[in-house]
Amino acid sequence: MNEIKNHGKKWLYWFLLGVAIITVYKLFDNFGDIMGVISKFFDILAPFLAGVFIAYLLYVPCRKIEDVYQNSKIKFISKKSRILSIFTVCTITLLLLIILINFILPVVLESVRDLINNIQNYYEIAIDKYNNLPSDHILKGEIVNEAIKNIQNIDIKQYFKLDTIMEYAISAIDAVISVFDIFVAVIVSIYILAERTQILAFIKRFAEATLKEKTYRNIGKYFNNTNEIFFKFVASQLVDAIVVGVLITVAMSIMGIKYAPFLGFLIGLFNMIPYFGAIIAVAVSAIITLITGGLSQTIWMLIVVIVLQQIDANIINPKIVGQSLKISPLLVIFAVTVGGAYFGILGMFLAVPAIAVIRIVIDDYINYRLKTKKKQEITDIK
Repeated sequence: MNEIKNHGKKWLYWFLLGVAIITVYKLFDNFGDIMGVISKFFDILAPFLAGVFIAYLLYVPCRKIEDVYQNSKIKFISKKSRILSIFTVCTITLLLLIILINFILPVVLESVRDLINNIQNYYEIAIDKYNNLPSDHILKGEIVNEAIKNIQNIDIKQYFKLDTIMEYAISAIDAVISVFDIFVAVIVSIYILAERTQILAFIKRFAEATLKEKTYRNIGKYFNNTNEIFFKFVASQLVDAIVVGVLITVAMSIMGIKYAPFLGFLIGLFNMIPYFGAIIAVAVSAIITLITGGLSQTIWMLIVVIVLQQIDANIINPKIVGQSLKISPLLVIFAVTVGGAYFGILGMFLAVPAIAVIRIVIDDYINYRLKTKKKQEITDIK
């Protein structure tokens, strides 16, 4: 009887193995079709995921404004605090987008358009100035000469056609979103913000029911820490970038530097990337100013920008950012380098909050191991 039973198990094992092999083969044989189905599924989910992301970004402002409304002495406002907070945040966000699209972007784009239209002339002027340098000049080395010869006949303008860039941008945007998707994403985000208490309660109950108590507590702890770090970093860096961008744009405009709005926007945007961002943006700004305004204007621009950035680094940024992350500068540089190497500009920006969370996890693990080790030593002594 046992032989028959074992024989049956053996055949069942081989049958299941054969089914698994055939299944894997069919999956690879129809890999393109399967990936198409998966891609289609994520395309359908895209507006919902976008809505979740929007709600995530607006959660903290909504919560803070809701607290203000709840403390109001007017009963209607305190009773409808959640709805009013969502309406307030959405209205402010819409107004900021209108200001950005109608007032800020046109000025920046006009600077970019003018730069693109004249970049070939600036390039030729720079080449002429280089050719007129004395033969014993420091820049007349073999390496520089070889580089100049390689790029001298390149039509720079063909790589910076605004119409082509805009076509690519519009095509990319059209491929990802549509008016309907935007509408769905906004509606989903509003519903999530309105029902966030019930949603969070359900997620907590589900996690508590399916996970061990210690695991559940740790996940809740790290989730809260991650949220706090992310929001503090993003909000503070965004405000700081706006302040720096406005100050530098005003300063450059007063100095008569060409493309001041674009350069100020560029420096403010890249200032969100710790350490490296400011260096990259200032270097690009110096090259553009050198070509368009000459050496004297470039030196004055660098002096003013460096002074403003020192004021930002020592006065403005600490007031805005504070000690929210408490990360060593060496660790920040390491994180930005690795993040940029693997994920580009976005990786450089998100590397700092990511490394802050990783540091918390490692610190907790070290503390746990030290406590365990001390308990073991006490047990061994006894």
